[in-house]
Amino acid sequence: MSALSDQSTAKHALVTGGGSGIGAAIASTLAIAGLRVTIIGRRLDALQAVAARHPGHVQAVEADVTDAAAIATAFAEAKVRFGPIQVLVNNAGQAHSAPFIKTDAALWQHMLSVNLTGTFNCTQAALPDMLAAQWGRIINVASTAGLKGYAYVAAYCAAKHGVVGLTRALALEYAKKGITVNAVCPGYTETDILRESIANVVAKTGRSEAQARSEFSAGNPQGRMVQPEEVADAVLWLSGHAAASVTGQSIAVSGGEVMN
Repeated sequence: MSALSDQSTAKHALVTGGGSGIGAAIASTLAIAGLRVTIIGRRLDALQAVAARHPGHVQAVEADVTDAAAIATAFAEAKVRFGPIQVLVNNAGQAHSAPFIKTDAALWQHMLSVNLTGTFNCTQAALPDMLAAQWGRIINVASTAGLKGYAYVAAYCAAKHGVVGLTRALALEYAKKGITVNAVCPGYTETDILRESIANVVAKTGRSEAQARSEFSAGNPQGRMVQPEEVADAVLWLSGHAAASVTGQSIAVSGGEVMN
């Protein structure tokens, strides 16, 4: 029995950053559970590759979450085929590291734009459908960096803390409208972003890839990287009726690294 078998399998979920990593895992998990899924991102070829694995259940729409006008157009396109959006997963994000003193205004603004403003743009675009239905699920993929600090990623931490704050505010604002708003906060997860971070450490420090990987996993009490599918399962649960009383929460998927 599907985890969402208690609700209509016709529900439409939109997942940003759905072409790879956590977003692709979320899209696949939701599609297998019976939802119709639109994935949005900047690389249409990657999105189409994910959609091809779930013909008839996943569609790909190209858009940049930082562009509010492009998002409005993309959401309208998504609804032509799959109808109103009832589940929004704000997953698109990027992480760049730099010492704070070397973090220029461009890097600062980029981290805020992709991670926080993108969430703002997509949530504003999705809310009208949810308010009309008096039912909706908004799940923001934040990070443990939204719950604690990490050195050398001040801009990223600030943006993800902003996502958590936005989650809490919207949860209260829409609590009586049948809409829940939650954040999932993964620790270091086996994705392209992590692999890029490991490569950056190797290039800058001369450490081996194995040494760099060990340093990243050391913060997880389980001594391993989180897998994208583990994050996707948390999103699936939050998308269903069984999580109707869960709102305003930041759920860490981090092997015990963060305990609220």
